[in-house]
Amino acid sequence: MASVEESDYICRVCRSEGSQDKPLYHPCICTGSIRYVHQDCLVQWLRHSKKEYCELCKHKYSFKPIYSADMPTRLPVTDLVYGLFRSIFMAVRSWLHYTLVAVAWLGIVPLTACRIYKCLFTGSVRSLLSLPMDMLSTENVGQDILCGSLVVACTMASFIGLVWLREQIMNGGMPGWLNRNGPDNVAVAPNAEVAINDDNNNIEHGVPNAEDIVEQEEDESDDSEDIDEEEEDAEPEEIQLDGAEVEDLEENEVDVQNEGDDGNWNALEWDRAAEELTWERMLGLDGSLVFLEHVFWVVSLNTLFILVFAFCPYHLGHFVLAAVDLDVYLVASRFEGFLTTLFGYVILTVAFFVCHAAMFLLKMQRSGRVLGILYIVLKVALLVMFEMGVFPLVCGWWLDICSLQLFNTTVQERVTNYINSPGTSTFFHWLLGMIYIFYTASFMLLLKEVLRPGALWFLRNLNDPDFNPIQEMIHLPLYRHIRRFLLSVVIFGSAVLMMIYLPVQMILRYSPNFLPYHVNLRKDVPISDLSLELILLQVIIPALLEQGQTRQWLKSIIKIWAKVVGTLLGVKSYLLGDTDGDARAQNENQIQPQRAVNNNDENQEEVPVVPFQQQNLHPEPQQMALDGEIHQPYTRPNYFVTRIVLLLLLMCATLSLISLTVMVVPVGIGRYLFSLWLGTENANFIHDLYPTALGLYTCWLMGHLVNLSMVWFPRGSRAIWSECKTLIKMISKIAIVGGFVFGLFPLLFGLLFELVIVIPLRVPLHQSPLNFLWQDWVLGILLVKLAVALTLLGPQWKIRIAIERVFHQGPRNFSLRDMYVDVIHPIMCSLLLSLTVPYVIAHSATYVLGLPHDFSNILLRRIYPCLISFFALVSFLMFEAKQFRRLCDHIKNERYLVGKRLLNYEPAKA
Repeated sequence: MASVEESDYICRVCRSEGSQDKPLYHPCICTGSIRYVHQDCLVQWLRHSKKEYCELCKHKYSFKPIYSADMPTRLPVTDLVYGLFRSIFMAVRSWLHYTLVAVAWLGIVPLTACRIYKCLFTGSVRSLLSLPMDMLSTENVGQDILCGSLVVACTMASFIGLVWLREQIMNGGMPGWLNRNGPDNVAVAPNAEVAINDDNNNIEHGVPNAEDIVEQEEDESDDSEDIDEEEEDAEPEEIQLDGAEVEDLEENEVDVQNEGDDGNWNALEWDRAAEELTWERMLGLDGSLVFLEHVFWVVSLNTLFILVFAFCPYHLGHFVLAAVDLDVYLVASRFEGFLTTLFGYVILTVAFFVCHAAMFLLKMQRSGRVLGILYIVLKVALLVMFEMGVFPLVCGWWLDICSLQLFNTTVQERVTNYINSPGTSTFFHWLLGMIYIFYTASFMLLLKEVLRPGALWFLRNLNDPDFNPIQEMIHLPLYRHIRRFLLSVVIFGSAVLMMIYLPVQMILRYSPNFLPYHVNLRKDVPISDLSLELILLQVIIPALLEQGQTRQWLKSIIKIWAKVVGTLLGVKSYLLGDTDGDARAQNENQIQPQRAVNNNDENQEEVPVVPFQQQNLHPEPQQMALDGEIHQPYTRPNYFVTRIVLLLLLMCATLSLISLTVMVVPVGIGRYLFSLWLGTENANFIHDLYPTALGLYTCWLMGHLVNLSMVWFPRGSRAIWSECKTLIKMISKIAIVGGFVFGLFPLLFGLLFELVIVIPLRVPLHQSPLNFLWQDWVLGILLVKLAVALTLLGPQWKIRIAIERVFHQGPRNFSLRDMYVDVIHPIMCSLLLSLTVPYVIAHSATYVLGLPHDFSNILLRRIYPCLISFFALVSFLMFEAKQFRRLCDHIKNERYLVGKRLLNYEPAKA
């Protein structure tokens, strides 16, 4: 940057020169014309930008405090005591306020919700009369607070869901049957919904039929001609009205206008609050007591929610079920309250729909719209519950039933477990179903990426930004959702049969000794279920899911399978498309309809290929998917349906074979490797989780080596040798670092945690503790992961910078020396010193002082927690001393500070 004369220096903010009253400073590393700035301009800019450093060079600005001339050398004791008491008073007041906030929101609100809930569902007048005294009762306070928290959470979730559903309806519009205001359309409103949404999926795709378009255009042209003729024939006439007639006409206009307003009335237009509230003000975190009013309103809303959304539906469902003698079956299900309430909501949904139709028949449009909106809200709520709750639960139970022989269990054992703990059993089966649905949907999305666009036209593209299931729940009729639900149950249930039940039966028939999996632990083995779960959740699953090559391998396998099977059955064009024909069509840019013909097969029929954007007609099923995507053209062979059926059968057989391979190969490899290490007899008692993990890693390593060989063998021996040296170097570095991070550090962490916390709390002094290094290592894995997460979330310091640098450099480029010096060595020294120093001190003191052996044992057991407590106390005192210095500076600045002066940047001092 060119140099500037000293007389030409200007402020970077106001572009003015310096003066004696307003001198220019150079407070950062920037040079040139942006080096200088006025102090007032900089302070104003920092106040606006809310930063303390230069936005260009990132140098932090420095200010020197200016005190008054009468400031003493040392702070007076009276000022110090006054400031200390003032700080204590402010702290106590803040503590009392936040305690009141916590008691109100975490105590009063949930406790009130629980007590009101119990009072209403008791069903007696005595409970209503004793409600004020029950509110003040201290019996079962903790349990009632937990129960009330669940009620409050349901309340908040319901109101948030209602607001969100309102936004969805406002953005997507009302269904067609709800917008019909004419009396002639009232009787066919529900049928109109079916007709609109079922007409070849035209409205769903936003594509009308060609015949409808032509007829509509003709009708519009005829109507416009008739209107023009009437306007030409019409002549203006003079109308004379007296005063009374004018008044009657004005009154009629007012009535018509009011009727029009009632007809256009929208029940979703809620009045918004005039005052915009923030979370701090609403919860009381701003220091005011306005939150007490909000507490009152939340308690009132909870009561209203319990009365409207729980009490009324439950008693309605209970009355109907008791009338038909079905309440006994619901009691046997252990979820009598939930199922009864659900049945009550179903009755309300049907009642709202029937009343909505009746209101439109009676020409009470405003009431009909309100009832229609209530019907939509309940319909969407029930559909969401079935999609997110019932369907995963059904899948989870079906998975468990089909895999009973895999773990040598029976249906009776599952029923017994359900009877003993119905909530836990239901939750785990629901979670299992959700995991199955998630991975199945991910696999279907992977199929849509590999296969021809349109091959899976019946599957929805969940990644489509225009896909909105809530809008479909609002607009589509109920019978179509029921049909989709049943179809999904059939598809997912059939997939479980093919991938779980059939492979298990084949294994039992051809290798009966292979099953069941060993999941029961020996009592004499120092391994707990917690250890297995920690290994599974913290090591195995993350390591397998984070492999980036897995997705590419699956796509390659799917593409190869599609090519082979498509070639055998003659449906390769349907599965993968004709890329040459597509490129030729794109180059020619022909507007006329084309014919996609396979010249190699004379018996194949021609399929018209017409660009969708260039026509107004509804596309064929092989050109338009459910989500509106344009299909890639393909060649349709003879006996196409038969070929597709054979394709589906081969796909089912392939899925069963792949599932059989996954069940057998990794477990078999892992068991064989463990038998070579521990022997056949000992290997039979090992939990099959470990052989499975070892087998999966072995298969992954073999697949990775095969992939590398396919990539590097065509490049020659020199390139292979160079890559092998790079891989050996990388693997060596990873092995060294992994030995410390996943081996030594977890063992030391777990052992230190056991010596400091577990043994002093669980083992009495007269007993000798037993240290299981395996459990210590497993627990250390969790502690190391937690420590790394806290380090990355904490402030910038040496170890965090080193870890982030290793992550950015990657496994190939990171420096082993820097990793050892910055991370491994300080952590290892700290852990070793924490373990060895107390041990050496205890035994040295016992030897020097000549203490008995019993006292040595007591000293060794207590020295670890005592030293940790001592270091924690020293750290706390250092923190308090730092806070005291800050308090002194604050008192001094408050009484004697006059101003601050900006400091220039000095390279030598920096």
